[in-house]
Amino acid sequence: MKTVPPSPAAPNIPVHARLRRKEARPLELLDAALELFVEHGFAATRIEDVAALAGVSKGTLYLYYPSKEELLKEVIRHKVVNQIAEGMDVIRQFDGSSAELFAVMIRLWWERIGETPAGGIVKLMMCEVRNFPEIAQFYVDEVIAPSNQMMAQMVQRGVASGEFRDIDVTRVVSALIGPLVFLTMNKHSLGACSTGHLLDAKSVIEAQIDLALNGLVAPRPGRRKKPSEGKQ
Repeated sequence: MKTVPPSPAAPNIPVHARLRRKEARPLELLDAALELFVEHGFAATRIEDVAALAGVSKGTLYLYYPSKEELLKEVIRHKVVNQIAEGMDVIRQFDGSSAELFAVMIRLWWERIGETPAGGIVKLMMCEVRNFPEIAQFYVDEVIAPSNQMMAQMVQRGVASGEFRDIDVTRVVSALIGPLVFLTMNKHSLGACSTGHLLDAKSVIEAQIDLALNGLVAPRPGRRKKPSEGKQ
């Protein structure tokens, strides 16, 4: 009778360490998915590649996320939707001027979204979402609509207080968000290929803040120009 060699002893990993590893696994899967989705595209990324990068089996990944589409939705929720909710809290709790709030929120968006891996989601949506209408609708409902609402609330705050002139808030919101999307796309397109084409995002954002609060037209004689608030 053939003798079966004894199995190697299992590594002596403390229970608390294994529990921490299990609790961290969903976030590790989301980080791996975001990296591959942005680098290779959503359609081209295989679920087994995400699992391999996260160091788990494909079956383990499916225990947490039943499909690649659901995985992407959870990436968007964790990386972007949560930040929008935090931004709304900042607006509700802010007790300074609306000009100061505007500057804070624009800088905060770039700090938490634009210059982080989460910024790649913007590029991903722009490039591929037309082929995935369900994801497109999810992104509109969970990201675009709340983001527009957040920006509109901030602008309307200034109009109501008399700091900002009476304007078409909806159109202004689109004009204010556009440069942020452009900066993100630059970071993940031309900027990713050549440092010579990577814009200095923070300088552009400061220019956007100044332009939004002061405009291009020089102040008339006797009228003092209102400086950008809270410029760093």
